[in-house]
Amino acid sequence: MRNLKNISLIIVAIFCLVSCSKDKMPLLIEFDTELKRLIKQHSPDGTLEFYILPEENEIEKIPFDPLNPLTKEKIELGKLMFFETGLAQDAIYESSKGTYSCATCHIPSAGFRPGNFQGIADGGIGYGVNGEGRVKSEDYQESELDVQSARPLTLANVAYVRNTFWNGQFGAYEANEGTEELWDYDENEHEATELNFMYHEGIETQNIEGLETHRITINKEILDSLGYLEMYDEVFDYVPEEERYTRQTASYAYSAYIRSIITHKAPFQDWLKGNNNALNYAEKQGGILFFSKANCYRCHYNQNLGSPEFHALGVKDMYQTISYNAFESDRRNLGRAAFTKDPADNYKFKVPGIYNMEGTPFYFHGASKRSIREVIEYKNIAQSENENVTDLSNVFLPLNLSEEEITHLTAFVKNALKDPDVERFQPVELPSGQCFPNNDAISQSDLNCK
Repeated sequence: MRNLKNISLIIVAIFCLVSCSKDKMPLLIEFDTELKRLIKQHSPDGTLEFYILPEENEIEKIPFDPLNPLTKEKIELGKLMFFETGLAQDAIYESSKGTYSCATCHIPSAGFRPGNFQGIADGGIGYGVNGEGRVKSEDYQESELDVQSARPLTLANVAYVRNTFWNGQFGAYEANEGTEELWDYDENEHEATELNFMYHEGIETQNIEGLETHRITINKEILDSLGYLEMYDEVFDYVPEEERYTRQTASYAYSAYIRSIITHKAPFQDWLKGNNNALNYAEKQGGILFFSKANCYRCHYNQNLGSPEFHALGVKDMYQTISYNAFESDRRNLGRAAFTKDPADNYKFKVPGIYNMEGTPFYFHGASKRSIREVIEYKNIAQSENENVTDLSNVFLPLNLSEEEITHLTAFVKNALKDPDVERFQPVELPSGQCFPNNDAISQSDLNCK
C-alpha cells in the first residue's frame, strides 16, 4: 500500500509539472511575439535581422577597414601573433621578455578583457585560472608597469565599433569626423591620435599605437626566429620588403583577427534566427525589459549592442578603486573630454558592446562593479558614485525595476548574450611552441604549460 501511495504521489507531481509547463507555453509564445515586436520597433532598420551577427568564417559579411581588407590567411596570422608571447621583446627588464602577449589582457574566457581588475602586460606575472592571478612582478616599480588606468574594453564584435577606446579617440570616422584639429600626438600620454590622419578605422589605428605602447617587437629577425616569416611574407607580399616588417603592417594582421571575433553562437543570436527555444522564461522577460522599460536599447542599439555615443554615468575611476599606477590627474578620467578638450564632454565614456560580459567580475572603466547584477542595480538607481561627477547624462534616469525584473534583465545580459564557445578564437599551439597567453614561470605552472 505504501508503495502504491508513493507511486500515486509521483504521478501527481509529474502531472502538475507537465501541466505547469503547458500553462507556460502560451505565455512563452506571447513573450516571443512581444520581444520581436519591440526589437523591430527599436532596431535602426526596423528588422530583427539587423542584430544577426555573421559567423567568423563569413568574411565577406564582417565590416572591415578599406585600407586593411580581410583574408582568411591574414586573420589566421593575426590570431597566432595575438597570443604569441615571443614577440614581447621590448620589455623593460630581461625577466619579462617573451612572457606576455596581447591575450594577456584580452582573455577569451574573460570576455576578451583582463581576468583581474587591471591588465598587466610587461611587468606582470602569473595567470591563475582565468587571468585573475596576474600581479605585479617584484622586479618592477609600479610606475614601470604596462598597465592602463582605464579597464580594457572587450574585443568581441569590435568589427562594429568605428571609434575605439573609452574616449573614442581612435578612428577617423563616425564620432571623430570633423575633429581633425585634435589629431595630435601627446608623448606623455601615449596618445598617437595623429594616426587618424591615415584615415584608418578605430581598431587599426589603435593597434598601430598599441604594439608600441605594449612593448611588442616586430622585425624580420624576430618573425623568422619564432616561425612566422613565411606566413607573414605570404600575407603581406603586396608590401615592399623594406616596408613590410613594421608595427603598422603587423597591426593589420592583429586587427583582421580581432574583427573576426564574432559572438554569433550566443543564445540570443540563435533566437534571432528563429529558434524560440534558445531563450528561457527569465531571458525572454529580460529581453523584453531591455527593449522597453529598462530603456537599454536607447544607448545599446548597434549590432554589438553598443553605440558610438558617450555618456556620463558617474562611476568611479580606476584610482578610486584597487589599482596599479592610476592617479586622479590622469586625463583618461575625463572620458571623451580627454580627446575633444571640450568641458561639455567631461566624464562621458563610450557605450560599450555587451556580449560576453560574464567571465570576470569587474565592470565599467574603473572596475568599480563586481557583477552584471551590480551594474544593472546601479543603473536602476541612477545616482553618481563619483563625487567628481555631478552632471550626469540626460538618459541616465531611475528605471524603477523591481527585484524580479532586475533578475530577469540580468539573465538576459548574462546568459542570452554569452557565446559559450569562445575557445574557438584561440590557437591550439603557436609556431614558436611557447606558452600562451603568458609565459613567465608562474603562468607556465598555472597553465600547465612548459
